[in-house]
Amino acid sequence: MRRSAAALVVALASMLAASAVVAGPATAQERPTPLQAQILEAERAFAKTMEARDVQAFARYVSEEAVFYGKSILRGREQVVEGWRTYFQGARAPFSWDPEHVEVLRSGTLALSSGPVYDPHGKRIGTFNSVWRLEADGRWRVIFDKGCSCTP
Repeated sequence: MRRSAAALVVALASMLAASAVVAGPATAQERPTPLQAQILEAERAFAKTMEARDVQAFARYVSEEAVFYGKSILRGREQVVEGWRTYFQGARAPFSWDPEHVEVLRSGTLALSSGPVYDPHGKRIGTFNSVWRLEADGRWRVIFDKGCSCTP
């Protein structure tokens, strides 16, 4: 059964509230739980694919069912990778990101990561939000990704 966008937002908000009570937030200043540490590690490795200019490595972190929001909505790994391919061209990454906050459901199967996005000179230009899912093969992959140009 497919959920409407409103139901998804409610589910994600519930996930955040529940996980904050269970695990507490993982921030740069706090010691993460083991599950939060897994997501922090996955998110940082995902970000390094951009720095390394390695679109194939990037693809390994994207779920087959992924939905990435941007200038248009990209659905599925193939569309996401093709839509992001231009970001991997050139000698220097057009942006970078680093997780500041991670929340994980008690079940250990879904997580949310969020943090700043920087331009090539290190200036903060936005915030990213990614929803990660522990998939059948035991790997964490991004299922939803949405950034905004807003700053704190």
